[in-house]
Amino acid sequence: MTASTPTQVDLYWRPGCGFCSSLIRQLDKLGIDRVEHNIWEDPAAAEIVRTHANGNETVPTVVIGEVGMVNPSAAQLAAHLAQHAPDLLPDGYVAPEPGPVGRALGKIFG
Repeated sequence: MTASTPTQVDLYWRPGCGFCSSLIRQLDKLGIDRVEHNIWEDPAAAEIVRTHANGNETVPTVVIGEVGMVNPSAAQLAAHLAQHAPDLLPDGYVAPEPGPVGRALGKIFG
């Protein structure tokens, strides 16, 4: 493992955030482990979010190594992990097949 290899998924959230709750449920379903940081209880965590979200406290924000993703979908996060940090995916992970809308969009946008 090199110094730049991510060692964990950091998820920044706040209470009452529906997008945060949704992402957490989806990550649980996919079996993706993470370290959760409540930005309302941790000023340092809020600062990290601001550095990735153009000065805003937009959550969920996920940081993997040096890469910050603001309000990613679980599929976007899993795809990033598969490409850049596959060891952070659960053993035997298989990417879910896209549903009908995803397949149609894939045909349209390639």
